[in-house]
Amino acid sequence: MQSPHPALAPLEFLIGTWRGRGRGGYPTIEPFEYIEQATYTPGPGKPFIAYYQKTRRSGGNGEPLHSEAGYIRPVGSGGAELVISQPTGVVEVHTGQVADGRIDFRTSLVGAAPTAVDVSRVYRSIQVTAETMKYRLGMEAVGQPLQVHLEAELTRLAGS
Repeated sequence: MQSPHPALAPLEFLIGTWRGRGRGGYPTIEPFEYIEQATYTPGPGKPFIAYYQKTRRSGGNGEPLHSEAGYIRPVGSGGAELVISQPTGVVEVHTGQVADGRIDFRTSLVGAAPTAVDVSRVYRSIQVTAETMKYRLGMEAVGQPLQVHLEAELTRLAGS
């Protein structure tokens, strides 16, 4: 495997495949629990990390819930940009700050297909300590104020 591009050094703590559990809720839906797998792969000799995530419901038949894909790029001194697309028709463009194994992203743009749910703002905070990733995702959508929607704790899979 090729070494990550040198510009990715501040983001290398993300690289790998992560698996774990989370919970979600929002005033317009019933609370739920989920199992997640997320993969962060450095671009082949390029300064970006490809991101792919999928979730499924905990318990029961483990039905698929959500997936998304995107890219993270380092910018400037301690900054990063994140672009995500979702099969629900929502696209997010974030800017963020990276420090000490933590990234705090805020949307600079949310785009949506005509049939997508109305999402106005999103924030994503990721903290990695050793082999554990904790994240929180908040959103302002469907007339509701900005609030926590998802929280999860993932563990880096061995060998990733």
